[in-house]
Amino acid sequence: MIRVVLADDHPVVRAGLAALLTSLPGIEVVGVAANGREAVREVVTSRPDVAVLDLQMPDLDGFAATREITRCAPDVAVLVLTMFEDDDSVFAAMRAGARGYLVKGAEQEDIARAIQAVAAGEAIFGPGVARRMLSFFSAPPPAPDPFPELTTREREILDLLAAGLSNAAIGTHLNLAAKTVANNVSTIFTKLAVADRATAIIQARNAGLGNS
Repeated sequence: MIRVVLADDHPVVRAGLAALLTSLPGIEVVGVAANGREAVREVVTSRPDVAVLDLQMPDLDGFAATREITRCAPDVAVLVLTMFEDDDSVFAAMRAGARGYLVKGAEQEDIARAIQAVAAGEAIFGPGVARRMLSFFSAPPPAPDPFPELTTREREILDLLAAGLSNAAIGTHLNLAAKTVANNVSTIFTKLAVADRATAIIQARNAGLGNS
């Protein structure tokens, strides 16, 4: 039998999940909790195999409860069962120590399989969450900023410099006074450690600027 502690702050949802899990073969609900702090206490007391946690709970939310369970009962696998499937929630839960992540509304078979998987030491995600994670990790990393020392405005001006615009044309394009543009250009030269406009343009074009 896989021993499970269940935590959800909504009484109806909590009762429904407890009844569902109890009906599944090979699963025994050994504790229920209405908030994160109760969940940690139930885990420490009951020492289940799996803790099924919602994320949005009072007193101690699911992220904090997951971290605390991982710290004080590292042998207990945490499975998140929540309404949230945004990237921030998924990755925050995994960083906190969760081994699985399902969205409420998952089929009974999916919940049973997830509990069995995390109890066996595997990591598991619902289909929608898995697609988001695969998309995240397969996406190319963002290109590094070639001129992190420049402000947004200075980068705009450098881009226009690289496109071959004069100070006057840059001022017209950005609705800036000519003196303001000249001051920004001088600051750009200093930050890039270049002595003249031509060298600044070469650096900018080598970094992919000037195509505006």
